Amino acid sequence: MSGLYRDVGVVLRTYKLGESDRIVVIHTQENGKVRAVAKGVRRTKSKFGARLEPMSHVKLLLYRGRQLDIVSQADAVEPLSPMLSSLDRASQGLAALEAVDQLSLEREPNERLYKMLVGVLRTIAAKPSPLNVPAFYWKLLANEGLRPELGHCVRCGDGEPAAQLVAFDLNEGGVLCRSCRSGQSISTDGLDLLRDILGGRLQAALDRDQSPATHEVAALATKALEFQIERRLKAVAMFEEH
Repeated sequence: MSGLYRDVGVVLRTYKLGESDRIVVIHTQENGKVRAVAKGVRRTKSKFGARLEPMSHVKLLLYRGRQLDIVSQADAVEPLSPMLSSLDRASQGLAALEAVDQLSLEREPNERLYKMLVGVLRTIAAKPSPLNVPAFYWKLLANEGLRPELGHCVRCGDGEPAAQLVAFDLNEGGVLCRSCRSGQSISTDGLDLLRDILGGRLQAALDRDQSPATHEVAALATKALEFQIERRLKAVAMFEEH
């Protein structure tokens, strides 16, 4: 049937429809964000079971509809249980989903975003580092073409010495020197950590012990993403509490 298609994706969120159905929002590998109805999924004997919960990574058979697609089949790619094994993992996973939901577009293929989401969920499942989500936010922004300038002052171009880069301004798109400073202060350790995250040294950043720089970079990551999407993230409380 021409309306049937297969894809693989991650469930971003769900909401109720009628007495037994549920609408499932999925970021798929080949079709971008898809909204589909999972019929009867809220019944005890549903054929889908728990395979269509948020954070689920699933292979799908879908039928393309006018407004909403229909889930005909869903099979787990990997178990969801590691993500539900601790509050830290579940909170971080949901924060990653929320960011992708904001950046993903309906029916607009974005395989890179799909791979990034799968990657961060696997990283969270393996080790819920406090930098997992902030680093993911920075990587998302860079992927959207919004990589901040960290090497020199965005206003005057001065980059030496590095210690003179003392502020970060979201409106300017990067760091500023002592003479041009605006926005908010950024420490040398915080700047070094941010450079590791965006400079190909992500694992080294994730392996660092928690420090004031960790909190600094995490808070700035949330502000930067909210600045770009022009709305508050529900997950922001997670970073403000630590």
